[in-house]
Amino acid sequence: QVHASRSNNMCIIGGFTQMIREGGPRSLWRGNGINVLKIAPESAIKFMAYEQIKRFIGTDQEMLRIHERLLAGSLAGAIAQSSIYPMEVLKTRMALRKTGQYSGVLDCAKTILAKEGMAAFYKGYIPNMLGIIPYAGIDLAVYETLKNTWLQRYAVNSADPGVFVLLACGTISSTCGQLASYPLALVRTRMQAQASVEGAPEVTMRGLFRHILETEGAFGLYRGLAPNFMKVIPAVSISYVVYENLKMTLGVQSR
Repeated sequence: QVHASRSNNMCIIGGFTQMIREGGPRSLWRGNGINVLKIAPESAIKFMAYEQIKRFIGTDQEMLRIHERLLAGSLAGAIAQSSIYPMEVLKTRMALRKTGQYSGVLDCAKTILAKEGMAAFYKGYIPNMLGIIPYAGIDLAVYETLKNTWLQRYAVNSADPGVFVLLACGTISSTCGQLASYPLALVRTRMQAQASVEGAPEVTMRGLFRHILETEGAFGLYRGLAPNFMKVIPAVSISYVVYENLKMTLGVQSR
């Protein structure tokens, strides 16, 4: 997403090799500490907001319609991302750092604050919000629609579709969401990664889109899509399985 270009056509294996050569096997988990710290409140806020918004906009019907789920999912995603966004920027900077550049997350945060100011923690916020609305909306709406459709057709006496059905629904829904929002996610990541240089002009979202299209073509907006899809099954799908099992354990009723 950040370093590849027409002149530096990084592939998945080449990317792994380059990272291991620069920082050893541990470099493959750079930024994972802050990633784990941010994903807990982000997921909790997203799912809580989704359930509460569904209740708020719910009609007299037992099941919500897909456009109502899209609205609830979009709002939930926007609320969750807004609440943890500085950690998103820190995760990107920690993942892209060179060996020895920062001693830890706090050192990274202090360095960004001292050199770039508080505004640096919100770089890429606008494309992130524009991207999270279709991503979270489509992801959550498609997931629940697929799950409920399967339950209505094949599970007459059970409200539990099983792990494999949940994994499949989560994979399909997340893939649809990623396809709809990936160019905005790429631009967001490049804006987050860009350290401010004194005297250099600030890159805008529109300027970055134009630069990518002029130098790399439309394909440049989808760099990194393959490994992004490869992580969908273990990451997003498992989170949905845990979400559904916890809902049943806690007795939460979905509409």
